[in-house]
Amino acid sequence: MLKHTRMSDPELFDIVAEELDRQEHNIEMIASESTESEELLELSGCVFANKTTEGYPGARFQAGSQVADKMERLGIERAKALYGADHANLQPYSGSTANYSVYAAVLKPGDPVLGMRLDHGGHLTHGSPANFMSKFFNFHSYGLNSETELIDYDELEAIAEKHRPRLLIAGGSAYPRLIDYGRMAKIARSVGGLLMVDMAHVAGLVAAGVVPSPVPHADFVTSSTTKTLCGPRGGLALCRAEHAKALDKGVFPGAVSSIHLNIMAAKTWLFKHAAGTEFKALMEQVVKNAKALASELSNLGFRVISGGTDNHIVLLDLRSKGITGSLFQDALEYVGITVNKNMIPADPEKPSVTSGVRIGTTSVSQRGLKEAEICQIADIMNQVAAAPKDEAALNRCKAEAMELIKPFPLYPKGPLN
Repeated sequence: MLKHTRMSDPELFDIVAEELDRQEHNIEMIASESTESEELLELSGCVFANKTTEGYPGARFQAGSQVADKMERLGIERAKALYGADHANLQPYSGSTANYSVYAAVLKPGDPVLGMRLDHGGHLTHGSPANFMSKFFNFHSYGLNSETELIDYDELEAIAEKHRPRLLIAGGSAYPRLIDYGRMAKIARSVGGLLMVDMAHVAGLVAAGVVPSPVPHADFVTSSTTKTLCGPRGGLALCRAEHAKALDKGVFPGAVSSIHLNIMAAKTWLFKHAAGTEFKALMEQVVKNAKALASELSNLGFRVISGGTDNHIVLLDLRSKGITGSLFQDALEYVGITVNKNMIPADPEKPSVTSGVRIGTTSVSQRGLKEAEICQIADIMNQVAAAPKDEAALNRCKAEAMELIKPFPLYPKGPLN
């Protein structure tokens, strides 16, 4: 690993090696994380990083882009085939940038937009006042039913009829259930708007056919290429054929400039890999593990938001255990399990504290853990919740967690060279 850096900057090399060691000896359960393959690590640092170019294949603003054109065209075709999309753009730097690109493509300043509330599971870019996009567009929000903790589509429809959004946004960062994309498409069109689905968290599950695809219903579909897609840190935007020109203009020059061609090369490999049977089996296990985790935690007295999960996310309300999200997150990190504190619907705590945590099963599934190990992890979590400040108890949990993860190496072929 990093053989040249080891010689030229041993101090930095040691930091990277320390991070590799942390990941190797950690049970990663942050829902937005996944582990890149060695191919993806190679391609993310390949010679395409040397090349600057802007524009699209056949119409670049810099010379010497013929090989980059070939690579981008290949990636586009693979992405379209993977998702059954009319058009794909691989240039966004992230899922957030993909969202901004759609805004640039179809919105004018002051246009009404309707997205899920951040504290109900939405994303910062879907209308949170903390995000700078809120200064340019007139965002409104919909939320969850207080009893079912599911999207209230009747309320959503009433809000849409009142505000008549130019763009209706589906998807979120902490919603553990399936979304009725067909219903949302009908709502958007009934008020003369367009539907954008941010599938960042479920993109891998969609690619594998494990959960329903938004592509047949949405005008635009955006995503990051990490999370369940298990790829490099980048973005992706798909759309119907009639929006292709607008989307491409929204991406460049609307939201991005010089392309990260090295990351695009990694995306191109990813789209081929995600079409295979090995990836499908992984995504099936991700959902099995999430369901097992939700069930076992519920049996242990945790309150699972919405009563379960349909994807890779388990969202917990920790008030039944008498602890906060921040305390539970920190105690679990001490024992070698990483999750993230997260707001729950109608959370009485502030965002820096929270009453909940968000847990994901992608990374542990990549390492080969199945339902039996997931139930062991749930038991460790329960022990931690019972004594989050008891150092002796936490040390026992840490030893148990390290013993559990030991047979499942981060990179089974051996340490990175």
